[in-house]
Amino acid sequence: MSVGHYYDAGGYVDHGDASTLFPVESLSGEVQQYRDAEIRLQSVASEKVIVVSPTGLASSYFLTQHPLTAIEIKSLPDMVRTSVENHTEFQISEFDVIQIGRRMSNIQNKSLSEFK
Repeated sequence: MSVGHYYDAGGYVDHGDASTLFPVESLSGEVQQYRDAEIRLQSVASEKVIVVSPTGLASSYFLTQHPLTAIEIKSLPDMVRTSVENHTEFQISEFDVIQIGRRMSNIQNKSLSEFK
């Protein structure tokens, strides 16, 4: 997969342990989805990405249905960062982006902004 770092990320956090990130629409940090998330993930190295991974069939279904999302770690509130970090064996401040979901096809999603 060229876009997103689902299989080669620098770190992984279980879906249940990342519950404070959901719903992403309620986060006050910088969140990109769909095409904007693809662009952001292309600009960051794999080792600087944390991926939210499924823990079972239900969480796999949920994450599969979730649009590709890139969340800037530095922009997250301290409470959310601490909550996620308490469930990992690494410091999330060493990473740049949290990725939720993955791109399911190789077809380019064109944006009207490309046709200026």
